[in-house]
Amino acid sequence: MSGAALGQWRGSRALRIGGCVVAAIIALAVISPWFAPYSAVAFDVRLRFAPPSAAHFFGTDEFGRDVFSRVLVGARYSLAMGFGAMAISVIAGVPLGLLAAFHRGFAEAAIMRAVDLLISLPPILLGLLILAVTPPNLWKTIVAVGIVYIPILTRLTRSVALGLLEEDFVQAARARGEGAVSILAREILPNAWPPIIVESGLRVTFAILLGSSLSFLGLGPQPPSSEWGLMIAESRQFIDRAPWMGLAPGLSLCALLIAVNLFGEGLRERLDPRLSGRGRA
Repeated sequence: MSGAALGQWRGSRALRIGGCVVAAIIALAVISPWFAPYSAVAFDVRLRFAPPSAAHFFGTDEFGRDVFSRVLVGARYSLAMGFGAMAISVIAGVPLGLLAAFHRGFAEAAIMRAVDLLISLPPILLGLLILAVTPPNLWKTIVAVGIVYIPILTRLTRSVALGLLEEDFVQAARARGEGAVSILAREILPNAWPPIIVESGLRVTFAILLGSSLSFLGLGPQPPSSEWGLMIAESRQFIDRAPWMGLAPGLSLCALLIAVNLFGEGLRERLDPRLSGRGRA
């Protein structure tokens, strides 16, 4: 890491706190198969609805499964839905936005009218429409959430690219006879990344929440998965008898969302020149 980048990291409290928490959750998710004290799917009916204790930190569920182990393993699903979906959005949305900005006319009109149509639909409804036609699972949920946010990345990329196309260095590249691909790859894209990265970081929060909401509705990973949205849905009928079943994944989801949002806000403070003088600890 360069000295300037290290200084930016140290200069933002939100970036530090959010980054450290997100890194810790990612680390726990990676080592969860070995770190979890119990199996996330093994039944033990003798321990049904055991309250939190030294043996079971978050208690057990209706099948005697250790909730703490399930929450640890379930972190992988929420992280995969959030970051996987945004990767799909960036991979598809950025080229579409560049194409719409550079090739005006029919291509731009077709792309932007499709974007406007998709943006007009509520994200949860669009996700439901995409997942309703096929049996749900984790990867289909990731793709569905990714498709939901492609229009936002497309519109942002187009807006940034339109501004950059008027800059002198782009006009100079055109005067040198460089082709469209070369201008987009060497002149536009490197200068468009900061706002794209910021928007993607902030949208990860919404992607995680949307993926968990779809799982809560039964359109995500299926039992015996320990995805947090599914765990919350399964705990509803036992909320009076064993509130810890829904409380543990719910609080974990809140912690992840807050950490990712802090990290995204920290990135925005560092990469947005209009805020470069704010957010310093």
